[in-house]
Amino acid sequence: MAVDFFIPKLGDNVDQVTIVNWLVDDGAAVNEGDEVVEVETDKAVVPVPANGKGHLHIGPYKAGDSVPVMTVIATIGAEAETFAPGSEKPEGEGARGEQEPELVAKEATGVSLQPQGGELSERSAELPKITPVAQKIAAEMGVDVQAIARSGDHERITKEDVLQAAAPAEAAVTPEPALTSSPPSAAAPEPVQPSPQPSHAQADADVTQSIPLKGIRGIIFRRMAESVHTTARVTLVTEVDATEFVKLREQLKARFSQEWGFTPGYNDLLGVIAANALRKFPYMNARVSAAGDAIEHLKPIHMGMAVDTERGLLVTVIRNADTKGLQEFGAEFRALVERARAGKSAPDDLSGGTFTISNLGMYRVDGFTPVINLPEAAILGVGRIVAKPVARGEEIVVRKMMSLSLVFDHRVADGAPAARFLDYICELIEEPYLLFLTQR
Repeated sequence: MAVDFFIPKLGDNVDQVTIVNWLVDDGAAVNEGDEVVEVETDKAVVPVPANGKGHLHIGPYKAGDSVPVMTVIATIGAEAETFAPGSEKPEGEGARGEQEPELVAKEATGVSLQPQGGELSERSAELPKITPVAQKIAAEMGVDVQAIARSGDHERITKEDVLQAAAPAEAAVTPEPALTSSPPSAAAPEPVQPSPQPSHAQADADVTQSIPLKGIRGIIFRRMAESVHTTARVTLVTEVDATEFVKLREQLKARFSQEWGFTPGYNDLLGVIAANALRKFPYMNARVSAAGDAIEHLKPIHMGMAVDTERGLLVTVIRNADTKGLQEFGAEFRALVERARAGKSAPDDLSGGTFTISNLGMYRVDGFTPVINLPEAAILGVGRIVAKPVARGEEIVVRKMMSLSLVFDHRVADGAPAARFLDYICELIEEPYLLFLTQR
């Protein structure tokens, strides 16, 4: 009997994936555990292994298609068989086949039909089923899928239903020319000639590249806007004397690079410093509750480190960073970066952070205001280190100076407590030997 090959759950918050590439041909023989398809979550590209042995018969799914998790995208059976979902359902997963998609209009309605605690909420149980394509179009066009469901017998809302519902709305907003009459004595006004508008062909010709807002790029697009519009952002900016910080890094580089197998970097030191600051000031290791009715202070300190990749900005997460020494932190950070840039991150590599560091010091950036990585409450922006003349007592001396910008959600922390947190980070940068006195 054929076995359904489905998209497994790839993380607690992963409801949908995009097929990146089929790794085997339709009809090819596969063994259980062979990687047969690569899918992209909102964080990473993940290979999915075969869950049976036989010949893989691919369904109507190709690279670029978005599908909900637990969707059957192929079947594994005898060579003479064809794609026939439903032959054997996965156990204990509430699997959904091609004939019974349960994708919710989550973006269009803001509510998920995924079970919560084993039961559907009263509101979510009333929401209609909708195909993935229809969900996307409805969200983009602002169509109320509940209104579609109420307008007729819709067992499952399709793309055609959404387009049909959107057509009257578009027609309604098209302005009609006003029918007015002028007084007999008044001269007829000269008609106003509209300014020439570029044709669609001309406008299209001006575009050098069109980047679809899907996958990583789409997630970044939506989350940045969500963060800016839902947080009460405040930025504290300071300049810190990093002369001793630079000296320490050079000493560590000379002493441990060969022994550790990597060169200790500024990001490693900053990550350990920030983790210690969060342990001392736990109110910065916080978030707003999912219900939006409480501030939650968090016990684990999971340090997010922003990484630039070809696929976009990713935030790798070093878990329990406050318990790790510099060598352990640095080794784990490099492994995470390597997987992120290769597109091989596991879901847990890029989720669960409680505070983030974004460092642009390798570029000519003195300071900036990074966007808070929700649901976290704060993010630390790090600028370049540059030699500057500064006053030391009655003398002018050259010191290595660095700019820091702490962006925090004022709903979660007040200005003065946030300033004390930033001041402690500056203290550890200016006198980095104190860092080793704080290690457990």
